[in-house]
Amino acid sequence: MKNLVNRVQLIGHLGKDAEAIDVGNGKRLAKVTLATNNTYYGKDGNKIENTDWHNLVAWGKTAELMTSLGTKGSKMAVSGKISTRHYEDKEGVKKYITEIIVDEFMMVGEKIQKPF
Repeated sequence: MKNLVNRVQLIGHLGKDAEAIDVGNGKRLAKVTLATNNTYYGKDGNKIENTDWHNLVAWGKTAELMTSLGTKGSKMAVSGKISTRHYEDKEGVKKYITEIIVDEFMMVGEKIQKPF
């Protein structure tokens, strides 16, 4: 069961092209947002659609591949862990950011069907 601790798997569409960032010392990271949709019916019987946006972060070779393959609107399956960090803004207010640290991803509905 230890492999199930802090694991998340999502399938959704990218909200923008994956952004590559060089963080120094030869390390690179990629950032992108992933939209997942949820549909349910309210008490009145009306269909309700909800979209959740997830911040994805990948490092190293995974980041390089995500940057080259991840374009806005692409459907992607990701596996990783949830991480929350915080910082203080200019006014001293503490802000929190929750991200999915991607270990693996796979383009869905594309010619490439290999996990990265």
